[in-house]
Amino acid sequence: MVTALPSDKGRIIFHVDMDQFFAAVEERERPEIRGKPVVVGADPKEGKGRGVVSTCNYEARKYGVRSAMPISKVWKRCPNAVYLPVNYPLYVKVSQKIMDILRAHADKFEVWGIDEAFLDVSSRAKDFEEAKKLAQAIKLEIYEKEKLTCSIGIGPNKLVAKIASDFQKPDGLTVVEEKDVKSFLWPLPVGNLLWVGKKTEQKLKDLGIKTIGDLANYDASVLTEKFGVMGTQLYLSAHGIDRSEVQERGEIKSMSRDVTFEVDTSDSEVIFETLDSLSQDVHKQLTESNFNFKTVTVRVRYENFETHTHGKTLPFLTNRLSDVQKTARELIQAYLRPDRKIRLIGVRLSSLASSEKQKKLV
Repeated sequence: MVTALPSDKGRIIFHVDMDQFFAAVEERERPEIRGKPVVVGADPKEGKGRGVVSTCNYEARKYGVRSAMPISKVWKRCPNAVYLPVNYPLYVKVSQKIMDILRAHADKFEVWGIDEAFLDVSSRAKDFEEAKKLAQAIKLEIYEKEKLTCSIGIGPNKLVAKIASDFQKPDGLTVVEEKDVKSFLWPLPVGNLLWVGKKTEQKLKDLGIKTIGDLANYDASVLTEKFGVMGTQLYLSAHGIDRSEVQERGEIKSMSRDVTFEVDTSDSEVIFETLDSLSQDVHKQLTESNFNFKTVTVRVRYENFETHTHGKTLPFLTNRLSDVQKTARELIQAYLRPDRKIRLIGVRLSSLASSEKQKKLV
């Protein structure tokens, strides 16, 4: 058992998470669909469509609709929903405005996807009470300027802030001071921890571990024996320990889409169908942003969270969908095994160049 654990004393970290971002932007642009179930993603084609849900609003979630769910399954649950295609240029434009607002309030700033960010505000708030007032001001500014709501988690590190931001969605604000980390985390289901998926959660439950507190008080050596390096990370996370820094990232050097399957699968037909859908999504983002690419990378995460990436650089710049799909299918072949189920797949395009100026980005 670990007896001496590091401290996060002195740090105040925000995690800002926009609420149902794609769907919320669509509702803002189309007031007539407010209050209706909204699904952003593939065309359902009267129940015969392919692809998966990118996101949905809270009305759609009442019907059991979730991100990454096959669109054909969604149609059966909610045929009367408003189905919209993914509009990346619009979402990116709105995201950039929101990130500019957030960046102005941070000592250090880290974009975490199109609709999330971490802010280190340690020198801008003398304590967590001031931090709460700052978060309220940020939420108000975003709503006044963009008519969108967000949820903010405040904690002594990125891990706690991230979990806190999801605690009172939508339009939530949750403050967790360092002295309250254990009382906040430990009653929560162990599945609320980052990187704990359904399979890992079940394995932990088989050990009698149902809450984060159960995990924190479990024998660390047994966790390491059962889960390897991940066991140590799980133990530290259960104690709310995360020393990673908020780090500013440079210009966007790639475009990517990934999806976590609703149920882990080794079905090659499902995997290829989803891969093609992801390729279409990222290709649409590429062309509408006026870029060409040279490198395609696929990412595969198995049910035990073992993750692999494999890329291929083409001898030419291109923006053809066929080049994305063909290369992605070739790359993923090595990871398709009937005895291993896949949890997540992704497609990334990099080595980007402007199709207008031919200015190389990476």
